[in-house]
Amino acid sequence: MENLENNNNFKHVNIIDKKSTYIDSNVVIGENVTIYPNNYILGNTIIGDNCTIMPFNIVTDSKIGNNVKLTFSQIENSEVKDNVTIGPFAHLRPNSIINSNCKIGNFVEVKNASLGNGTKASHLSYIGDAEVGSNCNIGCGAIFVNYNGKQKQKIKVGNNCFIGSNANIIAPVNISDNTYLCAGSTLTIDTNKNDFIVARARETVKPNRADKYLKK
Repeated sequence: MENLENNNNFKHVNIIDKKSTYIDSNVVIGENVTIYPNNYILGNTIIGDNCTIMPFNIVTDSKIGNNVKLTFSQIENSEVKDNVTIGPFAHLRPNSIINSNCKIGNFVEVKNASLGNGTKASHLSYIGDAEVGSNCNIGCGAIFVNYNGKQKQKIKVGNNCFIGSNANIIAPVNISDNTYLCAGSTLTIDTNKNDFIVARARETVKPNRADKYLKK
């Protein structure tokens, strides 16, 4: 890893501050790329054309496509294809594949998983050991529960699915195309195409009991 203050190998790249930018000698960077301060681009990373690397990213041994924007995120041993936005504060762990036109947003973690074209996970989700189809929406707080304490198992999600906020998907499970999983649901069974699923208990209301628990 080397500081770029006296390095002219990346003349075709717009590096805002060479003093705070570190790029390994094996890294390949395309045309019209802007790299903001405090970035670490390491190993055998490849970055395509027309990318914007905002501050505070660590990218290691990964392939980044064209027209990608990275912000305050960590990417390791993964592939990000064209027209994708990552971050802020996202983490792509090894063997993640993010296909074109996806969005990986705030505090989203992806591990050993692929996301199809146009799929969005905008905030606070964990997607591990999964295959997710195209044009899916993964809601805030959705968790792909891939570990049962003894082994990792896989989750498959078809195309055009809606995964509601705070949903838990318990592996192994297959979610068919056009499934709608309501917010707050816990899913443990396979679904059929076009299923609408609510998997949560009804509220129990006990009137005039709150004061007992709220008193100091």
